[in-house]
Amino acid sequence: MNSDIRKLFPATQNYVYLNSASVAPLPVTAVEAVRRQLLDVSENGAEHYAEWIDTKKRARQLIADNLGVGPAEIAFMRNTSDALAAVANGYFAARPEITEGANIVSFAGEFPANYYPWRAIRDRLGVELRLCRESDGRVDPDELISLIDTRTAIVAISAVQFDSGFQSDLSLISAELKKRAGDASLLVVDVIQAFGARAFDIPRLGVDAVAGASHKWLCAPEGCGFLYVSKAARELIEPVYTGWMSVTEPWDFLDREQPLKPNALAWETGTGCSALFYGLEASLKLLTDVGMDNIAAYLERLSDQLCEMLAGTNYEIISSRRAGEKSQIVCIRHRGGRDANSIAAELAERKIIVSARNGRLRIAPHFFNDESDLDRLLAALPK
Repeated sequence: MNSDIRKLFPATQNYVYLNSASVAPLPVTAVEAVRRQLLDVSENGAEHYAEWIDTKKRARQLIADNLGVGPAEIAFMRNTSDALAAVANGYFAARPEITEGANIVSFAGEFPANYYPWRAIRDRLGVELRLCRESDGRVDPDELISLIDTRTAIVAISAVQFDSGFQSDLSLISAELKKRAGDASLLVVDVIQAFGARAFDIPRLGVDAVAGASHKWLCAPEGCGFLYVSKAARELIEPVYTGWMSVTEPWDFLDREQPLKPNALAWETGTGCSALFYGLEASLKLLTDVGMDNIAAYLERLSDQLCEMLAGTNYEIISSRRAGEKSQIVCIRHRGGRDANSIAAELAERKIIVSARNGRLRIAPHFFNDESDLDRLLAALPK
């Protein structure tokens, strides 16, 4: 977006880094924040523990602000997988009477983190798992919605798909789910391939539960997953894994019968890695100061420009570029059948970093990238 932002990311001096859909590089501010906390522990032990907790609270607030929700609706988890598993297991633990005849609707091409928890429910409880197939790089909303009926318990979908960049219309899916299956059904969304490249207004979209993590578009250290649970969904999902931090007064060690916290914090079982939260806060502050809406607009222009540059080349654009469906992720395929893995390896030798996913070359620019990165990529793409 500008040279000052670019300077915060040393990786831009070493690579054409177009791989934030895998792991984003850290800004120097996040690295320094992590170092500062670790140095504090080295020099002072736990004397500044209250500051560690305050940092975690500020990071929680920044996530909540950029999702349009309250901080008490955000629980920190180890990763996206844990958050999705917590919803899958907790929902059916709280409502065992609905399992017979119930179904879960999802997309066949979901990243495995958003498949295995639902498969486990299918295999363990006999709940039907209905999967919409990909069509021309898209998740056809009509086909997905056609799978929803009165017995649909959950629709599980990614906001942006990892191997196509397809962006789903969450408000449409939510409206159809509630109309067909009622308010006890849940729309569960994996936002890891979108959040940070854009903000969300989760209540407006009608999303009941959200899973995500820090190390992709949030440009933060790996290891900070999060779970959003709406107030209504909180009544439908049981925290099946609880710990000493799940209760209302965790520092009251003598009261062993106290209740769980009445919000999403009931899903936080224990303490987390404080140093990572320092890095997460620093990265979230950077993204928030720049403005996630500004980042989204910039990435739309940059990805549109990339697609224009690819026109007339030997590469086919797989990603939908329709309004409302396109994202910052652009996936392409060689028209002559060259293997995507070999192309990615060849580019890496030239210090141009992209990913190969399911036979496609995935190009994922972030706000520290600019037109010069696209020029170098296009010049290096094998003919």
